[in-house]
Amino acid sequence: MIVLGVESSCDETGLALYDTDRGLLSHALYSQVAMHEQYGGVVPELASRDHIRRAIPLLGEALARAGIALAQIDAIAYTQGPGLAGALLVGSSVACSLGLALDKPVLGIHHLEGHLLSPLLAPDAPEFPFIALLVSGGHTQLMRVDGVGQYTMLGETLDDAAGEAFDKSAKLLGLGYPGGPAISRLAEFGDPLAYKLPRPMMHSKDFNFSFSGLKTAVLTVVKNHEEKVIANICEQDKADIARGFVDAIVDVLTAKCVSALKHTGLKRLVIAGGVGANAQLRASLDAAAAKKRFKVYYPELEFCTDNGAMIAFAGAMRLQINPNAAKRDYAFNVRPRWPLDEIREI
Repeated sequence: MIVLGVESSCDETGLALYDTDRGLLSHALYSQVAMHEQYGGVVPELASRDHIRRAIPLLGEALARAGIALAQIDAIAYTQGPGLAGALLVGSSVACSLGLALDKPVLGIHHLEGHLLSPLLAPDAPEFPFIALLVSGGHTQLMRVDGVGQYTMLGETLDDAAGEAFDKSAKLLGLGYPGGPAISRLAEFGDPLAYKLPRPMMHSKDFNFSFSGLKTAVLTVVKNHEEKVIANICEQDKADIARGFVDAIVDVLTAKCVSALKHTGLKRLVIAGGVGANAQLRASLDAAAAKKRFKVYYPELEFCTDNGAMIAFAGAMRLQINPNAAKRDYAFNVRPRWPLDEIREI
């Protein structure tokens, strides 16, 4: 069975083809980062219009790379939510229009389920059950995953997501957009002893997170420099603040993951989402895994951010379990807000 995946939840347009026998056949991705950079963040209307321009050319690219014809597709999976409403509508309309034209069944996929299952695309894929840390610009959640569609929420952020805190703190340091990768790179040159920033909820007896206070701490440090009539924070000071911030957020994420593994007795940890590409986080989790004797799995770097491959794969997994999950009902709706615990059981 060949499944076409369509992803358009935010600022990446992704299309991919997954074969349940041969694995991932191809994927094509276009990132809008350069377009949104001048605005300091994603502009929803511009994002939607760009998805319209990119979707069909990317479909042609994915088909060409896979060496198959459009008629060979057996089903189409698309991101139904959560995400930007306009952006989701573009991907949904493309998927359902193709389904109608080709007389192929379509299946709406939860965006976060795509991220959760993306590490299974790697050669060294984890087995169920495992603990998953889903960490991105919009979500920071710890959950137990017992199978496709079997997700138990253990904890989540009470305010800012980790990726959001990265971007906002980077903006305070004048690092532009996207801020997460920039502040991570700058932190490599910082002194870890220069700024000891707070580790919110690190020792709470639950699995929830809070990062708004950490962002406020960065703001306070920056303002203190301004009050001392320092027109511009020197590059070394910026690097030191960045290091203090990154160390704080990585310490919290690592501690919560270790605690969740201990609580459940599981020995497999999966990291999913854009922040999963962060080098400091990976180093910290690898060190903890060696010490505590558990195994940590990451998606391939190209699948950490939003992509069509994870949607095609999630759709294929669902269809293998329940071939009737996809429908030939081409009227569509999107779910910009869609809690993962409301996902349909297979």
